[in-house]
Amino acid sequence: MPTPPTDPLTLEVVELIGTVVARYYEEYDEAAAAHSLTGAQARVLGLLALEPMPMRRIARKLKCEPSNVTGIVDRLETRGLVERRPDPTDRRVKLAAPTEQGARIARELRESLTFAREPLARLSDGDRALLRDLLRRMLGGPELLPERPGPSGG
Repeated sequence: MPTPPTDPLTLEVVELIGTVVARYYEEYDEAAAAHSLTGAQARVLGLLALEPMPMRRIARKLKCEPSNVTGIVDRLETRGLVERRPDPTDRRVKLAAPTEQGARIARELRESLTFAREPLARLSDGDRALLRDLLRRMLGGPELLPERPGPSGG
């Protein structure tokens, strides 16, 4: 496997991507705190708002241990934001799913994030499409992307 380039342009792009990610998570954590959630709880809730899923799949998507996810889901369930229900395709498996209140809070969190929207609004439709396509290529194609953009991580 070839060594990735370390030319000044590549290093600058990597630094800019890091800055965008850091600012995004900072704003996301602030939005989560406004709902008395930790960043991790908000990320799990946002992920479940896309589709109910078992703990192991949540852990895989967030790249963390299933036991961590179980604790997060327990706390969300105690607050009435998430419920566990049997998987209709395999009743031995429990799915975590947002309650109506959890789905509403996940939507409010997503809608409150202005950091990405404001700078992107300054770009033309063509520039936003180009940026999207370049990011998809960097990530290996659209099949690796979530259905909707959302934070991930543990």
